[in-house]
Amino acid sequence: MNTIQSFLPEFDHEMTTTRRLLERVPADRLAWKPHPKSRSLGELATHVAELARWGIRFQKDSFQIGSEAAPSLKSAGDFVNRFDSNVKESREKLAGMGDDRLEGEFTVLKPNGEVFFKVPRRAVLRSVLLNHLIHHRGQLTVYLRQNEVPLPSIYGPTADESI
Repeated sequence: MNTIQSFLPEFDHEMTTTRRLLERVPADRLAWKPHPKSRSLGELATHVAELARWGIRFQKDSFQIGSEAAPSLKSAGDFVNRFDSNVKESREKLAGMGDDRLEGEFTVLKPNGEVFFKVPRRAVLRSVLLNHLIHHRGQLTVYLRQNEVPLPSIYGPTADESI
């Protein structure tokens, strides 16, 4: 079993869990922010839906932040549909990769073209595609809780839902 094949079950699990949160994003609260410096609920949910695209971006040698405009998403259905599309395409791209493609470096560029960071390509799988997504998914749980939205089970029961 190659690295990608061993990675895909974890990818599938985390994407399923993330989808359950996006299903609950309230359309009437998208502008809500916990603090003036924070992203709005809609911006955060859009970011979470778009992070699944990293399996697609990963096919190239670099990615420039701001080079892709996220679509305007206005409802839980919009967030879920975009997320599902991103997950499907990412999974297909990843499933077709061999271990040889994990060698070398992946570069993330700032909007002005400067190098933001350069990491071993294999590290992008875990650090961006999963860990970064999980980090923002955690933020989304707090946003939803503060808006009285019942939370689904993620790694165990919540006050709203048992496993």
